[in-house]
Amino acid sequence: MGKTKILKGNICFSIDKDTIIAKEKAYLVWHNNTVDGVFEKLPRKYRKEKVTDYGDCMIIPGLTDLHMHAPQYTFRSLGMDMELLEWLNTNTFPEEARYDDLGYAKKAYAVFAHNMKRSATTRACIFATCHRKATEVLMDRMEDTGLQTMVGKVNMDRDAPFYLCEKSARDSLDATRKWLRRTEGRYRNVVPILTPRFTPSCTDELLKGLGDLRGSMDLPVQSHLSENPAEIELVRKLCPWSDFYGDTYDKSNLMGPKTIMAHCVYSGEAEQQLMKARGVYIAHCPESNANLASGIAPVRKYLNDGQKIGLGSDIAGGTTESIFRAMVLAIQLSKIRWRYVDSSLEPLSAAEAFYLATKGGGSFFGNVGSFEKGYEADVLVINDKRLLGPDRKTVRQRLERIFYLSDKCEIKAKYAAGRRIF
Repeated sequence: MGKTKILKGNICFSIDKDTIIAKEKAYLVWHNNTVDGVFEKLPRKYRKEKVTDYGDCMIIPGLTDLHMHAPQYTFRSLGMDMELLEWLNTNTFPEEARYDDLGYAKKAYAVFAHNMKRSATTRACIFATCHRKATEVLMDRMEDTGLQTMVGKVNMDRDAPFYLCEKSARDSLDATRKWLRRTEGRYRNVVPILTPRFTPSCTDELLKGLGDLRGSMDLPVQSHLSENPAEIELVRKLCPWSDFYGDTYDKSNLMGPKTIMAHCVYSGEAEQQLMKARGVYIAHCPESNANLASGIAPVRKYLNDGQKIGLGSDIAGGTTESIFRAMVLAIQLSKIRWRYVDSSLEPLSAAEAFYLATKGGGSFFGNVGSFEKGYEADVLVINDKRLLGPDRKTVRQRLERIFYLSDKCEIKAKYAAGRRIF
């Protein structure tokens, strides 16, 4: 027999990008890991079940981070005065080289996993490094958190420092196959995801080999796309055979409904049409795009056009693992883009930012990110009493204040796939 779980509190969740359901003193019910529904009055069939009453706390879906780099967590908030390619060569590559030392990897990933467990994130897609053994350490650490994550061993065989670059496409692919064999069936909470760093660091042979691997094993894929003008120009020089940046992935069989492309700040119409046709997910990383002077992605256009899109913290281009922070910055930067770049694209609303952080990004994992019937139970219970004042705010208003003032709130309980994290 399965187990029924019932929480009582002030419940908010998205059903689409424009609509938030908000219910005061309501009941969230799930069986095993699947939501049965949200009820203002508890149905008779559940009245013998135990109810965990969280009083005046807020109950919302867990947040999804579609793009982050675990090995970069150690130097977050450093080098924020650089642009992307300089930042990679100055900060990122030297730090990632340290993960060849398993002792260092264990210490660094323990800190990362601990902080992720305590965060508002319940689902995440995570880059490791090109080191197979260290990637397995990260997977072990994330398994222990109980969060539902996808973790990828990075592939890179060109345009990177000698001390980090893999010797050849063949060596990179062999290491990836070994990693997949060693981790097959090993985890309950962690799934492997193919991770070509980005086209500049992968030869044509390596991209094609990864595409073949994706096709034969039906694996998800994560990478970067059209983040920075200098990066795009580099792709033009390295891949003169391609029509545009995204075409390098598509001709290598790496684009599909299980693919995430981070950033897409400068994706042209042909690239956008390709992503929509293939069902690719866009990971919008507003803080990273600002910190590394990349630009502001046209998120309004992506939403209006029906692109699949969610949010990413992009540690350490972003400074924090907080997806609440990404929600706020997505709204703020969309206002700046509307004001100074393209007045035809209206700023994001609070409802849309909440959707991106929950149901929008969560859908990459399936029925995730909402409390609609049949969705997996990813749940945050948030105590926002420090934000309450003399006047009574609505549940919907309280939700919006949590976005902006999440550091003043306490996560009292957290569930991923129906199982309690803390």
